[in-house]
Amino acid sequence: MSEGSISQEEIDALLSGVDMGGLGSAVSSSSAGGNFDIATLQKFAEGLKDKLSANVGTMTGAEVKCDAPVVEASNRDLLLAKVPEMVVAVMADFNKGLSGDHLFILAPEFAQKIAGLVNNEENPELDDMALSVVSEMVSSHSGAEITDLSAGGKLPGLASSPAEAISQPKALVRMPQGNFVLFTYPLTLGGAPFTLWEAVSGNVAEGMATALGGGVSAPPPPSPSPAAPQFNNQQPTMGGMPNMGAMQQPMNAMPNMGMMPNMGMQPMNTPNVQSLQFPNLQQYGGSAEQGNIGLIMDVFMEMTVELGRTKKTIKDILGMGEGTIIELDKLAGEPVDILVNHKPIAKGEVVVIDENFGVRVTEILPAIEHVTNQM
Repeated sequence: MSEGSISQEEIDALLSGVDMGGLGSAVSSSSAGGNFDIATLQKFAEGLKDKLSANVGTMTGAEVKCDAPVVEASNRDLLLAKVPEMVVAVMADFNKGLSGDHLFILAPEFAQKIAGLVNNEENPELDDMALSVVSEMVSSHSGAEITDLSAGGKLPGLASSPAEAISQPKALVRMPQGNFVLFTYPLTLGGAPFTLWEAVSGNVAEGMATALGGGVSAPPPPSPSPAAPQFNNQQPTMGGMPNMGAMQQPMNAMPNMGMMPNMGMQPMNTPNVQSLQFPNLQQYGGSAEQGNIGLIMDVFMEMTVELGRTKKTIKDILGMGEGTIIELDKLAGEPVDILVNHKPIAKGEVVVIDENFGVRVTEILPAIEHVTNQM
C-alpha cells in the first residue's frame, strides 16, 4: 500500500458518517484521566527496553539503544499531538487472555530505516514489503511482552492477533476509545533518534497491571451514616406503643403561643411548571456526509490496472529469462480490472493516448462487490 493511502473500509465508514475513533467528532479534553497503575506498568516497560533493543538490533544488524521509556495515561488528542501527520500504524490487538486494542505507531522515517537495514536498501518505499518488515519487528516486541505477562500464570494462553502495518494519515488511525495507557520508547538506531509509541486500551492496561502483581485497589466502602439520636422521653412500652406519660410536657416548657407564626397563613411554594417544547425531528443525512467526504479529498490513493494474473512454481520463476512468455488468466479483449488500494472498483479497456497506455472505464462495480472483495 502506498504512503498516504486509506483502505476501502475507512472510505466507506467516512462516507456513511461512522465515527472513525474521533474523526470529525468534538474535541475532547486536553488532559487524560483514568485510574491506572502507572507505577507497575512503568516497571514492566523498563524491563522490556533491553529486549526491544536486542530484537531491533538482531533484525537490522545495527547498533540499537533504548533509553528509559515513559508510561502515562493518555487519550486520542494527546497522542495525536505527539505523532507526525503521516504515520505507520501497526495493530496487534489482544484476543485471548486479554481482549482489547493494542496499537503501535512509528514515524515513516523510522519504518523506512528499519526496512532499509533489513532489506539492505537505501530510502526504501513504504510498500507491502517494507510494511511487512515493520510488522515483524512489532510482532517480536509483542511476543516479548506476552512472555513476561504470562510468566506469573495469571494470563494463561495470552495471545494477540497477527501484527498488520499500514501507512496512513494520523487522523485515520484507529485508536483505543476513551482514556488509555501510552508507552513511549525512545530509540537510537544507527546513530539516529526515533520513537516507538505503544497504546493499549484501558481494560487491557488494567489486566496487565493485575497480572504483574499490581492493579488499582478498590476504594474503601463509605462510612455508615450516624444513627439518629434517641430521646429519653420516647421509651416504648408493651405492644410497641410509646409511653404517653413520658411525652407530656409541663405547660411552662411550651413556647409562648403568641410568638408562634400563624401556620394557616403560611403561603406554599408553588413550582413554576412550563410545558416542554421539543424541536421538530429532521432526517439525518446529506450535510454530515458532505462534511466527512471533505476530510479525505486531499488524500492520495494508489490506482492500478491489472491485465491478468497467474501462478507459477518457484522452479518456473527461477527459470525465467528474457523472452519468456507468461500466459495470464484473461482472454484477449477481455476487460481489465481497475483497482484502488488493491481493491477492484471498476473494469475498463486498454487504449493508447499518444505514446502512453491508458484505460477507458467501461463498468463501475456495484458497492456490494466492494464489500465482498474485502471479506
